[in-house]
Amino acid sequence: MKISVIITLKKEVLDPQGKIIQQTLDGMGFNNINEVRQGKYFEINTKENDPHKAKDQVEVMCKKLLANLVIEDYKIIDVQ
Repeated sequence: MKISVIITLKKEVLDPQGKIIQQTLDGMGFNNINEVRQGKYFEINTKENDPHKAKDQVEVMCKKLLANLVIEDYKIIDVQ
């Protein structure tokens, strides 16, 4: 079972990499962008067949390792 997760900085945390990307896009002529926030994307392929158990396992992975919950949020976006 494949599960997709997106991890991003919390809204109140400054995102210097996102700011640089936005400035670069602006310099390339894409000047209608309000804000860019960058993050991490994970595809986790688990041996678990039960989608609820698989999602619960990934939830624990995010809390224990994948996301720094002090400054990051995570969202499980797809379970296949």
